[in-house]
Amino acid sequence: MLKGKKVLLGVTASIAAYKTAELVRLFKKAGASVRVIQTEASLDFVASLTLATLSENPVLTKMVDADSGEWSNHVELGLWADMMVIAPLTANTMAKMRNGECDNLLLATYLSAKCQVYFAPAMDLDMYKHPSTKANIATLEKYGNILISSGFGELASGLVGEGRMAEPSEIIDLITAALNKDLPLTNKRVLITAGPTHEPIDPVRFLGNRSSGKMGMALALETANKGAKVNLVLGPTNLDCKHANITIHKVETAKQMYSKVGTLFSDANISIFAAAVADYSPEVVAENKIKKSDTSLSISLKKTTDILAEMGAKKKDNQFVVGFALETENEIDNAKSKLTRKNLDMIVLNSLNNKGAGFQHNTNKITIIDKANIITDFELKDKSDVAKDIINKIIELS
Repeated sequence: MLKGKKVLLGVTASIAAYKTAELVRLFKKAGASVRVIQTEASLDFVASLTLATLSENPVLTKMVDADSGEWSNHVELGLWADMMVIAPLTANTMAKMRNGECDNLLLATYLSAKCQVYFAPAMDLDMYKHPSTKANIATLEKYGNILISSGFGELASGLVGEGRMAEPSEIIDLITAALNKDLPLTNKRVLITAGPTHEPIDPVRFLGNRSSGKMGMALALETANKGAKVNLVLGPTNLDCKHANITIHKVETAKQMYSKVGTLFSDANISIFAAAVADYSPEVVAENKIKKSDTSLSISLKKTTDILAEMGAKKKDNQFVVGFALETENEIDNAKSKLTRKNLDMIVLNSLNNKGAGFQHNTNKITIIDKANIITDFELKDKSDVAKDIINKIIELS
């Protein structure tokens, strides 16, 4: 959910400022871009060099840089950010935020911000419990800011109680949950298969196909970005797919994919079978490498389990199942037949007759057919945009 997000992190003068190094690291690990504004007093608690190195951006502290004379444009910063996170937030800066005071770059940027603002108070127990602090927190929430509540624990003074800034991982989780709240696939569990399968002939050779897994991965990222928890069953591929909402299950053969899908299918609200599963596998796998000879070589093949048909037969009324059809002739008729035979809710048709579609391409051209036999054609697009079209259609129909 944080991938591609622009995060403006404000740091004020609390001992809890040491936690911001880990907070920046976690934002970056989640794929966010981070810029940091520190109050001058906070430099006594955490070095700007540390946060600049971790964020890969210069840390800003003053309205005008004394050395270069360059102005830090607080309006531009406020417009740049997708979210502003002030952590730790001291009682002093909190009071200024409530009253609209503007005596440093952080406050000027806060007052200019057009994005959602999150704030994580950090102070000693008595300060946190003071009526003025409680009133300030309530007012900031009325302004539309989101409170990241302080935790209960040991404080710098030696006291034990409320006032301890939330841990960086807790801040990330809360923001992620807030972003997920209004997404169309929040609380949905999605199962996706992707990539080829490799059916071994001997220890060094296999039967396979040209599937790259790009389409399935794009679908996994799109569903995750829309709030779903995704189980991605992934055949052999050099590609990777990182997202906090995606769990990858790596498999190699059709049998392994069938086994893993079988354990995950019953819990899935939506299942998308995008993998190019081998239809046949060798009846016998040689224990040692088959040596080249002057005679021809015959390999006896057996059918693999039809994963899509098996899961379609098990499908419950509250489950939505999507299949893919890669065709070279009679495309629409063959796709409609597959939709019916395998008890699917929707099928995505690819034709190898379309230039730029199919295996190994970064683009794809699809036709979607639903249970009512309504056909929707799409133009040739990048696979990430194709994934958006597919997932939007699933949301519309499910």
